[in-house]
Amino acid sequence: MKFAAGVATLIAAGSAFAANTGSNSPTFSKDVAPILFNRCIECHRAGEAAPMSFRDYKEVRPWAKAIKQAVATRTMPPWHADPAQTHFANSRRLSDAEVATVVKWADAGAPEGNPKDMPKMPAFVDGWVIGKPDLIFDTGKDFTIKAEGVMPYQYFKVDPGFKEDTWIQAAEVRPAQRSQVHHILVFVQESNKPAMRNGEQFSNMLIGYAPGVPTITWGKDTAFLMKAGSTLLFQVHYTANGKEAIDRSVLGLKIRQDKPGFRAFSGSATQFRLAIPPNDPNYESKATHVFKEDVTLLDLTPHMHLRGKAFKYVLTYPDGKTETLLNVPAYDFNWQLSYILSEPRKVPAGSKIEATAWYDNSANNKYNPDPTQMVKWGDQTFQEMMIGFFNYKVPADRPEPAPAQPPQRTGAE
Repeated sequence: MKFAAGVATLIAAGSAFAANTGSNSPTFSKDVAPILFNRCIECHRAGEAAPMSFRDYKEVRPWAKAIKQAVATRTMPPWHADPAQTHFANSRRLSDAEVATVVKWADAGAPEGNPKDMPKMPAFVDGWVIGKPDLIFDTGKDFTIKAEGVMPYQYFKVDPGFKEDTWIQAAEVRPAQRSQVHHILVFVQESNKPAMRNGEQFSNMLIGYAPGVPTITWGKDTAFLMKAGSTLLFQVHYTANGKEAIDRSVLGLKIRQDKPGFRAFSGSATQFRLAIPPNDPNYESKATHVFKEDVTLLDLTPHMHLRGKAFKYVLTYPDGKTETLLNVPAYDFNWQLSYILSEPRKVPAGSKIEATAWYDNSANNKYNPDPTQMVKWGDQTFQEMMIGFFNYKVPADRPEPAPAQPPQRTGAE
C-alpha cells in the first residue's frame, strides 16, 4: 500500500506540475536524456536486450507515456534490492526526483527542448558492453533451436589455445538468439580436471548470461586466471518460443598483460534438495557457504526460477556479528540481476554466508506453470533452483586452495 501511494503521489505531482508551470516543464534534451543515458541506454540501443532504442528524441518520443508508467511503477530500470540498501555500485534505481522529472515531462506533452542542451551519448562498441574484446570465441558450431518442446542443456567445449597462463580483465557472453536462450554459463576446465562435478560446481565459472545479468569487468587490481592448457565449456539452456532458430553464442574477453594483485573466483550457496508443496505460497529454503580463507567479497547474484518470490544473503562473521548483504523482497525471474558491492567486504576465514530463498507455488503467482504440482530441483524453468552466486578475490600469490568439495546436501528430500 505504501508503494502504491508513493506511485500515485509521483504521478499526481507530475500532473500538477504540468498544469501549473506550462513552459517550465522539463525537456527531453536538458532533463530526461541525462537520466536515460545514465540508466537505460546500455540496454535501450540497437543490438541489445531492450526492444526499443532511446538514443535521441525521435526514438524516445513515441514511448513517452510508456516510459512514464514504467518509471513511476519502478518496473524500469529493473532493480529489485530493498530500497533501503544503498551499498551497491551498479544500482539502477532512479531517485524520487528522477522519477518525478520523467513524469512531469511526459504529462507536459514530452517536449524536446533545445537540442543544444543534449548531453553527449555514452560511447559504446556495437555488439559489446565491455568495449572491443581482445579475443572472441564462439560455441564452435551452430545449434538448431526447436520451435516446440523441452530441450536438455547443451554443452560446447572450446579450446582457446592458451599456451601460457592468461589473466582475463573483462568478459561478456552473448547469445545470437536472446528470446530463446534462457541462460549461458561459461566454465573453465583446467587440464585433467572436470569443469563441473555433476553440474554442481560453480567455483570455476568464468561468467554467466541471463536477462539482466551484467558483463564482468574486474577492478584494476583484480583479474580471472585461465591456466595454460585450459578449455572453455559453454552450458546453454535453450527454450522454445514457437519459431525454429539457429544459435551460435559468443564469448568476448579482454586480456590483462601484467599479473594483478588479486585473483577472482566465483562461488555459491546452493540448495539442491527442494520439495515445494502444491499451492504453498511461501516455501522457504536455506543454503550456506563457509569461507575457509580470508577473502574479499565483490558481488551477489541470486538465482531461482518461475516460482521464485524473495531472496536474502546474510553474512555471519566468526565473532557472531551478522550483516544483511542483500535483500530482494520481490524477486523477478525475468531479470537475473547481479548486485555489485560499492565497498567490497573483507571476509575473514570462518565467516558464513547464509542464503534464504522463498517460493510462491500458489495460483496467486501469475508465472506459476502449475500450482498443483510438487516442485523439486531441475534444469527446466517449470522446475526450480536455489543458488546464491557470488564473486570474490584473494591475493594472486597465495597458495592454491585445496580442491573444492561438493556442496552440502541438506534440507528437505
